[in-house]
Amino acid sequence: MALLASFAAHLVAGEPDKSPGDQAVAGSPVYLTANEMSIATGKPSLVLMSSGSTHIPIWSLSGGTTGQSVAGVVSGFPNDCVAVKVEIVVTTTDPTTSPEYNDVYRVHLSQMVEDAPFTDKYFLGKPVPTALPAAPFYSRTIVLESYYEVDPQAPLTVRIQREPGDPNDSFTRPAGLAMVKVTPLTALAEPHVVQDVSGYNSWPMIQAIGEKLVCVYSRGTAHSIKEDARAVFARTSNDGGKTWTAETTVANTPGDGEVTVAKGLDSTGAMLLWVRRIGKQWNHDLYRTTDGVKFTRVATPELAVQPMQITDVFAVPTVGLMSLWFAGNYSDDATQSWGTMTSRDDGVTWTQTTIESGLTKANWPTEPSAVYLGDGRILAVARTEIAQGQFQLISTDYGATWKRSQTNILDVRASTPSLILDAETGLLSNYYYERGRGILRRRVVDPDSVFDHPLTWPASEAVAIASPVTWDSGNANATVIGSDHYVAFYSGEAPDTSVLVSEIPAPTASNSRSSGPRPGTDPK
Repeated sequence: MALLASFAAHLVAGEPDKSPGDQAVAGSPVYLTANEMSIATGKPSLVLMSSGSTHIPIWSLSGGTTGQSVAGVVSGFPNDCVAVKVEIVVTTTDPTTSPEYNDVYRVHLSQMVEDAPFTDKYFLGKPVPTALPAAPFYSRTIVLESYYEVDPQAPLTVRIQREPGDPNDSFTRPAGLAMVKVTPLTALAEPHVVQDVSGYNSWPMIQAIGEKLVCVYSRGTAHSIKEDARAVFARTSNDGGKTWTAETTVANTPGDGEVTVAKGLDSTGAMLLWVRRIGKQWNHDLYRTTDGVKFTRVATPELAVQPMQITDVFAVPTVGLMSLWFAGNYSDDATQSWGTMTSRDDGVTWTQTTIESGLTKANWPTEPSAVYLGDGRILAVARTEIAQGQFQLISTDYGATWKRSQTNILDVRASTPSLILDAETGLLSNYYYERGRGILRRRVVDPDSVFDHPLTWPASEAVAIASPVTWDSGNANATVIGSDHYVAFYSGEAPDTSVLVSEIPAPTASNSRSSGPRPGTDPK
């Protein structure tokens, strides 16, 4: 009885409208109760969840029958609303409810805009799996979409569907949908322009040297890594990316195409930069700079396995400097691999180790970003080359051995992650660019909560908007100065693209709220 009454109070109170770091709220949330929705597909049931004198209407969605969904319409958005955030409140009454199980939901959104086909504004959200609570009658608030652009003058149809056919939905009993919450959002802050001269400005790396931002990028004529016209350039900023110094050339080797692929710091605080150089041969050159203007090449290691790319440099106690690498040809054959590179002399010499080889493209972690958590633990997140989200890679022995797992980070498309571990709060930020939709996203988490539970990353938030194209934008790379994060990416459409940087406040504890309790925890 007390649990159900608590659930009812939750429905009335709702959730806080805004937490620090969230995109700005344009107006009060709009709620759709179960009674304000109707059947869209299949045969879900509108029932009363009851305990004593407490009765709450919910839509019962099957854990075994696919294709069940309900829908409702919301309108009356404020004029400054540019997007909405969509959440659902769900519960279960079944006594077998347990965090050992997940269920999966997705949202369908559409608007009927004047003088346009209604299919123009149709959006199919990605499946969102979350763990169930430790007992029945507890509620969960699940973010199904954190940023969907809308016309504020047009009604929005919201359809919620459970996906029992999804491999991540392991709860075969019914679940109850009690409410949909739609929050209007205002426009996100515009990113700063680093470089937008004519050409394919792309694949930036950004690093703070003290209070100075150094952004290094590559420019050519197209989305090509081998063209002789492609060279590497740098600019610096002392005002948080608002203005930038004149461009300097880092690398422009005749006959070779050169691309920035990774950055980091050595033990003295100088910036290190990996540049991939492709001509008659493939090489990876490591550069060092103390001012972001003059770069000196310190190494071109000879490697037994030629990486497609080496990734960001980070420090690991007892080991020295470490970068992850990956190699392969992006085919479906079992020819892909990945591993570590370590240096005990600040990057002058490197030791390469293969962690996994003979991987198919589906199991191949690419473009990983890693952080050292302490006590020998390393956590990395990697891009995938098929539409199945991001991988999580963990090590408990300073990088000697690793475990690879799938995450619940699904709002991606060939999305390169970049991790920032906040020294004060201990929170981990995962930045990535959702290609095709043009959304720079962030997920904030206590890394201890996901280290052994990769399917429990909290929902993402949108932090910047850029071009809604697939390949001519993306590749987020992040750094930190004080209480602000700076994330570089590129955006535009071939043959002309720009390098941009977004300034984003570092997260607070409220940003890491999970959409469901972690396995092994009790609901509060």
